[in-house]
Amino acid sequence: MTARLADIAVQAGVSEATVSRVLNGKPGVSATTRQSVLAALDVLGYERPVRLRQRSAGLVGLITPELENPIFPAFAQVIGQALTRQGYTPVLATQTPGGSTEDELTEMLVDRGVAGIIFVSGLHADTTADMGRYEALRGQGVPFVLINGYSDKVQAPFISPDDGVAISLAVTHLAALGHERIGLALGPRRFVPVQRKIEGFLRAMREQLGMSEAAAGGLVQHSLYTLEGGQAAAGALLERGCTAVVCASDMMALGAIRAARQRGLEVPDDVSVVGYDDSPLIAFTDPPLTTIRQPVQAMGQAAVRALLEEVGGSLPEGPAETSRAPLRTEFVFHPELVVRGSTASARRPDPDGGGGIASVSGARKAVQDPTPE
Repeated sequence: MTARLADIAVQAGVSEATVSRVLNGKPGVSATTRQSVLAALDVLGYERPVRLRQRSAGLVGLITPELENPIFPAFAQVIGQALTRQGYTPVLATQTPGGSTEDELTEMLVDRGVAGIIFVSGLHADTTADMGRYEALRGQGVPFVLINGYSDKVQAPFISPDDGVAISLAVTHLAALGHERIGLALGPRRFVPVQRKIEGFLRAMREQLGMSEAAAGGLVQHSLYTLEGGQAAAGALLERGCTAVVCASDMMALGAIRAARQRGLEVPDDVSVVGYDDSPLIAFTDPPLTTIRQPVQAMGQAAVRALLEEVGGSLPEGPAETSRAPLRTEFVFHPELVVRGSTASARRPDPDGGGGIASVSGARKAVQDPTPE
């Protein structure tokens, strides 16, 4: 093996250590050097390791954490259609409880020679995860794009909605309706989108209601991105006197509505609820859900464009293009507030002292989504 490394190193004009890094898919090797080592393998008649063989020009992997949340099938559909229009075939790989992990799915796709991979809400969004897995993937010469989440430790294109602005839109809407105690229900704090949503919430509560960061922080409840998680989080926020709840997903918002009804409260008469995503069919819930529309169409198409640019850069035609540095850029997309039937004017104690509640501002604010559903 030593002689083989030496032969390859001489042919490529690099050190044996560099050859070893290339053959083992380690990061820290430039695209130019990697191509020189692979060319040396071919010239000397050595068979390339499976993971270093020519990428399949027709397959692109798409990894999602689940499919139960309708936002992920929505992303898969947009990305799949965009890839198909460009002549690629999407390969959907989904994690399941007790099933394959993101790393295992990535390895499976790499072994099948995909031209690139798009990760949706993957480990790149987890601030406690080891980002070395992505640099190792790049070291294997596989281009990739990351959706929903950002890390300055990873050289790749990132695609994100503006989570801070999204929550600010929801809080501003609810404050205009007279709500003064607005809760935020969202996932574990370690995720980048969660941290950004909290920042937007604290800022909006200060700007709209003059609430201190400490006071607003007491109205943040962490849970799981499920219906049950939303129900638990909203229940805790209702116990703290919240008259409105902003949820970090539409599934959580449906759980919040359930929590309100279990307490004998009506949505939106007693409690207003705002979701996040504008998932398919969410306009037809009871009541139709006011939500933040994540720009899935634009984000999915941008992810495909960014990936194909990376694919083109990783398969250079000449030496002038092999020095192109990997892109580390975050493309941020503006969300949209879609007002439907789950939000209404806040209520205040009955002035007659009867213990009832009366509308603060009378009729519901006449803001409706101009786009037909």
